[in-house]
Amino acid sequence: MASVFSDIEMGPPIEVFKMVAEFNADPHPEKVNLSVGAYRGNDGKPWVLPVVRTVEAQMASDQTLNHEYLPVAGLPDFRTGACKMILGEEDPAIVQNRVAGVQALGGTGALKVAADFLRQNMKYEYVYVSTPTWENHKSLFTKAGFKVKEHRYWNAKTCSVDLEGMLEDLRTAPPKSVVILHAVAHNPTGTDPTQEQWKQIADVCEEKKLFVLMDCAYQGYTSGDLDKDAWSCRYFSQRGFEFFIAQSFSKNFGLYNERVGNLCVVCKDSDSKSKVLSQMELNVRVVWSNPSNHGARIVATVLNNPPLYAEWRESIKTMANRILFMREQLHQKLKAIGCPGNWDHIVQQQGMFSYTGLNEHQSEQMVKRFHIYMLKSGRISMAGLNSQNLDYVAKAINTVVTESMGQAQSRI
Repeated sequence: MASVFSDIEMGPPIEVFKMVAEFNADPHPEKVNLSVGAYRGNDGKPWVLPVVRTVEAQMASDQTLNHEYLPVAGLPDFRTGACKMILGEEDPAIVQNRVAGVQALGGTGALKVAADFLRQNMKYEYVYVSTPTWENHKSLFTKAGFKVKEHRYWNAKTCSVDLEGMLEDLRTAPPKSVVILHAVAHNPTGTDPTQEQWKQIADVCEEKKLFVLMDCAYQGYTSGDLDKDAWSCRYFSQRGFEFFIAQSFSKNFGLYNERVGNLCVVCKDSDSKSKVLSQMELNVRVVWSNPSNHGARIVATVLNNPPLYAEWRESIKTMANRILFMREQLHQKLKAIGCPGNWDHIVQQQGMFSYTGLNEHQSEQMVKRFHIYMLKSGRISMAGLNSQNLDYVAKAINTVVTESMGQAQSRI
């Protein structure tokens, strides 16, 4: 008898996790993993932040802690601390009690809570995402019932933000549209709007009555400064927008497998906040019912303890500065060996990822010939670079770019 599942088609592999599996199985001695978005030290190994170790040890020895259910919306100290971290304690919305937090399963879970509420409760129909964007944006909102539209963002010729194209596309948005904006360290390009450009984006969002959903996965991790990386979110709040911020603590706390996220809800008044939160709790109840404690308690403990908070901020600087240094080093090495083209965008971009400009064929050659694992889009994780593999990566890039140019010339 055939299986009841016999008509189910095999789903396509998730590119980044497929690459991790291939990397792990590859015996090549010089293999390099630039695919996964996770921090690595200069030794190429994952780094557990010292402050995380400290808090975990405290939790393990604290006999007052138990495993009772948390509130449906999550650990209160975590939610409050997370919202204050992104908006600032003096933000008018915070001071006036117009902000709520909903603990979620990572940044993805926060986006899920937002998508379900905006579609089911607010009846929004369209969502605008950048071209390109993080792959989960499209999939998640499609499954939530949205019609996904794209706006221009990346200018491949200048390796910069196509602001005019972006604004032109957003001005055509129909009513009941949501726009997802990357708060800092745009994934996958690593290229963000300037503060002046953010103001123009806000003007169009206000003019077209677009509902703004900020995706903030890299606060502090981008520049090493929590306040600087929160500028766009704080600007929208101070302008009086009602909007959501999906926060992730995977990168800046190194809590990748703990799935610690928060949806920060900014409303016009406290009454609206309470109503929105009540509906989100009902939505959460039928998705994961109740959030997990461990990772959220780590974050809450750090955010609400000044000495631990200060230590954590230093760890953030350590991670951000190492990635910035890798950008500078890769840029210098590509220039020193005479790699064709302009590579200034490597140091102009920020955050974990760089959109190198390598095309799909060149990216595939990096994997097949040099065992340097990177996405076919040309995106690389700067955290995967270190002093041991930097020369090897730069020479490989030079080889595939030079050969591509030679092949192009031969066809003329």
